[in-house]
Amino acid sequence: MRHTRAHLFAGADEAAPYALIEKVKGAQRLHAVDPAAARLGLEPGTTLADARARVPELAAFDHAPYDDQQWLERLADGCIRYTPWVMLDAPDGLLLDVTGCVHLFGGETALADDAIARFDRLGVVVAYAFAGNPDAARALARWRVSGATEDEAVRRLPVAALGLDDEATLALKRAGLKTVGDVVVRPLSAIAARFGGEAATRVRRIVGEADSPLTPRIVTPPLHAERRFVEPVARTDYALDVLAELMAEAVARLEQGHEGGRRFEARFFRTDGLVQRLAVETGRPSRDVAAVLRLFRERIDALADPIDPGFGFDLIRLDVPVAERLDAAQLKLEGGAVAEDQLALLIDRLSTRLGRNRVRRFVARDRHLPEQAEFMLPAMEPAAPSAWPTLDTDEPPLRPIHLFDPPQPIDNVVAGVPDGPPAQFRWRRTLHEVARAEGPERIAAPWWTRREAPTRDYYRVEDRRGRRLWIFRHGLFEDGQPAPAWYVHGVFA
Repeated sequence: MRHTRAHLFAGADEAAPYALIEKVKGAQRLHAVDPAAARLGLEPGTTLADARARVPELAAFDHAPYDDQQWLERLADGCIRYTPWVMLDAPDGLLLDVTGCVHLFGGETALADDAIARFDRLGVVVAYAFAGNPDAARALARWRVSGATEDEAVRRLPVAALGLDDEATLALKRAGLKTVGDVVVRPLSAIAARFGGEAATRVRRIVGEADSPLTPRIVTPPLHAERRFVEPVARTDYALDVLAELMAEAVARLEQGHEGGRRFEARFFRTDGLVQRLAVETGRPSRDVAAVLRLFRERIDALADPIDPGFGFDLIRLDVPVAERLDAAQLKLEGGAVAEDQLALLIDRLSTRLGRNRVRRFVARDRHLPEQAEFMLPAMEPAAPSAWPTLDTDEPPLRPIHLFDPPQPIDNVVAGVPDGPPAQFRWRRTLHEVARAEGPERIAAPWWTRREAPTRDYYRVEDRRGRRLWIFRHGLFEDGQPAPAWYVHGVFA
């Protein structure tokens, strides 16, 4: 089958002329114009004042690149129904590698007619072209040049279709090379020597003598299941029932590979070309169909806008992009595994409803500085087993559960010897008399950070009222240096 690529060029067509404007060097200039404005002689780069002088009825709107990018990505999602190899050709184009796919739609013409009909429902005007390489398809779609054969059409393209910078394009025109055909008949070595190696490379690509890189926007997931419908599905409940069937198919294939899914993505393709996308994650590999469907329903309930089928869904697809090893496990006699599974399900539901970063857990780190001994990450995020220190039940804890961030200063410290534990101190306007003290535990700054920080000497102290605090002296007593400061870093329960 012929290696074909399709290029779609999206725009809008309205009766009244309008343009998108942006500020360039302090002046409002036209960024893009619609076909009606182009027929009146307006073109990008013209100042808004000049354009309004020539076409008073011109409507102008601010150019929003971010919104354009989002819209183009939504259109790309809809084109996945034709091929998984879809690439953005910003700011207003899409490249589709439809090699081996056109027969599923009845040929190139039928595929193009179906895509144009869907874009037309969205009010989008499309110019398309099929060619053997991306550069030729892109150029033929944008310049709309025809010929008896693809090679003849490519040779009729203007040199601007090569996509070179303005300076190189102008140099080619001044040399009398008006079309791609004029350049092709010249020796490429002479073209490279006079106009640069990039010009020769672009010529070879557009005529198909060199490969053109085409990176798909979405990598095909390792496991997926989909269902196409002859008649569009207009009920969301039925669509979710179909999603349950797809989930069962995916789980059966996961079970064959002794794997469980960690991320599930559902896409509902509407007949007008838009795609509704939902994704859920699990804290552990899962093959529980009911649990994953419950997460999808939780996600739907948490949406600000419910799923709108529009004129109906004609394709539903389920992807499992992340899967991990999941072997059968025997339940513990005391039911510990059951409790762990229920806790994992609870974390999944809370993370799905409240947000992935809203439910967190602590993980131990191998750091000797107290404020760096642990960190928080999403509870659904996989992590290595935490090496929390364990102590004898009869031993008091070495570190307090509650730490102050930052440590709170204390004053009026009285110590028997300069480097010894304090006998009394004032904290929060209250004088504390120390009854017992343990320490010091000396903690220095990490040597690998190459940062000179004062040494900390930590003491566990208990005042006469029974309150137990974790305090430290920040620095050492040195000649000619001010006395080090004292801080309370934590409180024992």
